[in-house]
Amino acid sequence: MGKVVVCATVIGATAACAVATVLIHRYVKKSKRWGKAKAILKEFEEKCATPTLKLKQVADAMTVEMHAGLASEGGSKLKMLISFVDNLPTGNEEGLYYSLDLGGTNFRVLRVQLGGKDGVVNTEFTEVSIPANLMVGTSNELFDYIASELAKFVKEENEDYKVPPGRKRELGFTFSFPVMQTSISSGNLIRWTKGFNIDDAVGQDVVAELRSAIERQGLDMHITALVNDTVGTLAGGRHKNKDVVAAVILGTGTNAAYVESAQAIPKWHGDLPKSREMVINMEWGNFRSSHLPLTEYDYALDAESLNPGEQIFEKIISGMYLGEIVRRVLYKMAEEALIFGETVPPKLKVPSILRTPDMSAMHHDSSADLNVVKSKLKDIFEISDTSLQVRKVVVELCNIVATRGARLSAAGIFGILKKLGRDTTSGSEGQKSVIAMDGGLYEHYTEYSKCLENTLTELVGEDVSGSIAVEHSNDGSGIGAALLAASHSHYLDA
Repeated sequence: MGKVVVCATVIGATAACAVATVLIHRYVKKSKRWGKAKAILKEFEEKCATPTLKLKQVADAMTVEMHAGLASEGGSKLKMLISFVDNLPTGNEEGLYYSLDLGGTNFRVLRVQLGGKDGVVNTEFTEVSIPANLMVGTSNELFDYIASELAKFVKEENEDYKVPPGRKRELGFTFSFPVMQTSISSGNLIRWTKGFNIDDAVGQDVVAELRSAIERQGLDMHITALVNDTVGTLAGGRHKNKDVVAAVILGTGTNAAYVESAQAIPKWHGDLPKSREMVINMEWGNFRSSHLPLTEYDYALDAESLNPGEQIFEKIISGMYLGEIVRRVLYKMAEEALIFGETVPPKLKVPSILRTPDMSAMHHDSSADLNVVKSKLKDIFEISDTSLQVRKVVVELCNIVATRGARLSAAGIFGILKKLGRDTTSGSEGQKSVIAMDGGLYEHYTEYSKCLENTLTELVGEDVSGSIAVEHSNDGSGIGAALLAASHSHYLDA
């Protein structure tokens, strides 16, 4: 009997040791995995770092590229395109004007009633999504679709919006892709960005393409002004505030425009405009510098994009790409640190499945259990039962990516201010410099926009920060195009 008890005791002890060994093994394995995940996160954070010195180096590089782009065509990664806008709105514009704002995966048609000193009296618009197949189809297919929606918008308006006999409706066309402008109402497409890739439109006059499509719809309308979305935002901002000197779009893509002295544009060979100023469309999304903090994920994203080697600045600061960068880091963590279990969730392998609005929602999650993060991971990636520890890592990833983008955007703005000599207190007394901002990323991603504004203050310093302001120019690209159509109307002398 004693032997049986001893034997049972030994067996029980052995079993307990085995269980303990398994538990310890699991704990060690889990610790190693978590250590690997934290190592990936730490390395990514270090590679994305944007200390003040680095940001000032980026700003200096931006200023150098601006000078080079103004000196000659092809002299810089920045196109520094001449917009042919040498007279911004004064606030005296009157009448009914339209604008078509093609800025990304959606486009808008606006009807704007201008009342002179009363400003914008009334605005109505419709917004239409562009089917994915039209973004990579033919030029005729895209512009016919746009023109049909424009015709529908005009057809549905009431008697109050009828134009006087002998006049055509006038439209400002906001086209937020790189264009070599040849006049205020013509310009040839240089290349597509933001996921568009329509080969037969490249090199063509986009106004002529739209005009032909409008004529095929039987619509009687002048395209009075071709405007980049950022130039439109600048015009809309200036209409409200005479101190606006530049505009920045931060949405699906990104760009900047500013008011330059015509004498500071060596490649301008025409007569000096009466205003002695010219709006420059920078196309700053294509900026690149050795000072930009790029990671393995950025290089991979670029290599797999529709335009490898191009739009590098855009690919690390704009809405089309931020969520995708987060997904790529999560994928590596899932593959190498198994943070979501033994197998990589299939949906985590799908490029661009994590949209920046969803990233923003997770970043802004203030619940104790990070329930928004939990639901987003489940809804988007079909990942259930995540730990709070993992959800915290996701929020930290979002913060790293958004912070880098926002701080680099601020560095770009600082570069513009340096080019204009508005980065110091040595300018005219009482001189104000206002940056008009537009775009869904800036408007809706609060952590991003707050970080951008704080960083700009950090860069210019306390002495200058009081003379610098960032203002949201709501719907600047649409209304701005209508304002420029008004200031360049065919009937100004009528």
